Amino acid sequence: MHEQSKTSSLARSFAALGVVYGDIGTSVLYAFKECLHHGLSSDRDIIGVLSLIIWSLFALVSVKYLAVIMRADNQGEGGILALLSLAFPKDATIRGMAASGMLAAGIAGAALLYGDGVITPAISVLSAVEGLLLATDKVQPFIIPLTLGILAGLFAVQSKGTGAIGRWFGGVMLVWFSILALLGIPHILGNLAVLKALNPIAGFDFLMHHGKAGLVIMGSVFLVVTGGEALYADMGHFGRKPIARAWTWLVCPALILNYLGQGALVLARPEARENPFFSLAPSWALYPLVALATAATVIASQALISGAFSLTMQGIQMGYIPRMEIRHTSKEEHGQIYIPKLNIMLAVGCFALVLGFQSSSALASAYGIAVTLTMLTTTAIFFFAAQQLWQWSPLKAGLTCLLFGSIEATFFAANSLKILHGGWFPLVAGAGIFTVMMTWKDGRTVLRKSLPPAMPLDDFIASISMAGALDEQNKLHRSQGTAIFLAGNPNGTPNALIKNIKHNQILHRQNILLTIATDSGRPYVPAEERVEVSDRTEGFFRIIASFGFMESPNIDEVIRAAGEKGLPIHRDKTTFFVGKESILVTDKPGMAKWREHLFVFLSKNAENAADFFHLPPDRVYEVSQVVEI
Repeated sequence: MHEQSKTSSLARSFAALGVVYGDIGTSVLYAFKECLHHGLSSDRDIIGVLSLIIWSLFALVSVKYLAVIMRADNQGEGGILALLSLAFPKDATIRGMAASGMLAAGIAGAALLYGDGVITPAISVLSAVEGLLLATDKVQPFIIPLTLGILAGLFAVQSKGTGAIGRWFGGVMLVWFSILALLGIPHILGNLAVLKALNPIAGFDFLMHHGKAGLVIMGSVFLVVTGGEALYADMGHFGRKPIARAWTWLVCPALILNYLGQGALVLARPEARENPFFSLAPSWALYPLVALATAATVIASQALISGAFSLTMQGIQMGYIPRMEIRHTSKEEHGQIYIPKLNIMLAVGCFALVLGFQSSSALASAYGIAVTLTMLTTTAIFFFAAQQLWQWSPLKAGLTCLLFGSIEATFFAANSLKILHGGWFPLVAGAGIFTVMMTWKDGRTVLRKSLPPAMPLDDFIASISMAGALDEQNKLHRSQGTAIFLAGNPNGTPNALIKNIKHNQILHRQNILLTIATDSGRPYVPAEERVEVSDRTEGFFRIIASFGFMESPNIDEVIRAAGEKGLPIHRDKTTFFVGKESILVTDKPGMAKWREHLFVFLSKNAENAADFFHLPPDRVYEVSQVVEI
């Protein structure tokens, strides 16, 4: 059993190479090159920048994420929304302004990750294809079309699932990281002076002697750690230990050797600064290296795409994103999902960026600021999460977060200098997504308040019993079978039930009021806690079905759990009644008019409840209700 577990863990580490480390593993293509574009001239400067690169990887990836943040897992799930639910659970003692502020910051950080998820595929693939320019300028007209074709193929395979993709991609990335190390070692051996970069003092010395210019270069240095946040977001796909093992024994050593090799090459041949990564290889190996780099950058995009899928599922279940179709692509791993509508939106965004910016250097200006803001947000939320999870004192949590936060604040200041040169894009995209998320959340609250008060179920049962007793002739007809009424309110009587009786004068033998609730504090709810069943007499039952924020509610799962609790339900003999609101914007107090119109648009385009909960389509009746907001 132990050997099987060990083998399974190694397999997940291998698969994690193809999903989690693609982004950070392909930064070698453009990060050091962008640093050199700032006019570094002396050997001391080059060694100083290399030192900053190496110690940034160590501080933010090895220490912050792998050693600290990823220990704050929510039943194995990671990501900023999962951390938010850990920091502020339902029974949290931390309330008020802190909770509200961190909630808004967490949603903003999640929104910014979508901007990063669009930029990463564009810059990664484009930078790899541009390597062909070292061989001949004649390929220039084909760079953009080739990049778009590769991206189209990437998004086309997403429906296969991250597990299947990871196993195939894992082999490619194993070769990629091995080649990174092999490319760097000969150049390091040829110029051992570059090893001075392993001393952190060289990095501090560089910053002390360059002032504002050093801050500008830090914006390019940050490119080496983009993808760090994806480690946490993708933790639910593979687990913390497999991800940490892959980093420690392969990814980190390979990256450091390659960056040192690029530095040693530029020290020996200053003309190589135009594209130091591809210059590492001998001329005969250029085309194979471009092909491998292209494959690696396709894989780099996978980390952010997988993270966006996980983030969206969490957002839907926690009520911040309208319902979308979610497909589970693995029977073994809960977290492996595919969201068709999101996949299309990400693809369109990537194509627009490639066509708009035209080069990886131009895209580099847009890259980074969203990631730094997300990292800062994660650090801020962790301050509260550490106190909730491990009972850290505010001082201990504060000092830990101050250490990471000061590094990230420096990177944010550096990246903010890029805003006018492309950095505006992820900020605008993030602001738009934040607006959508908060509008959906606030709109649902306004909608609930606009609905007429629901009659308590006990009062409703009493009223129909009394009506039948007083007037035997008009007693409701009882039809055979079961009716399930989806009820958002776990206490009241759903409007669909009242309207069915009012218009059809029919009551089923067995009537079940089903409320599907999302437990925002847990990614998964144990099977034995799935449903609560209560008998309300007169053939009425209430079921409250609980799902975690990483689970897709499914009617078959509810029926199975209800049967185990003593309430058998025959799916094919059951009629499902679903309420549907037709929303009208009025002058009633609530949200701003433009937000109300946006909410109506989102409601019309959200997946309907019948499809989302996997109800049998031939047994569903929708009952409409006009609601003014």
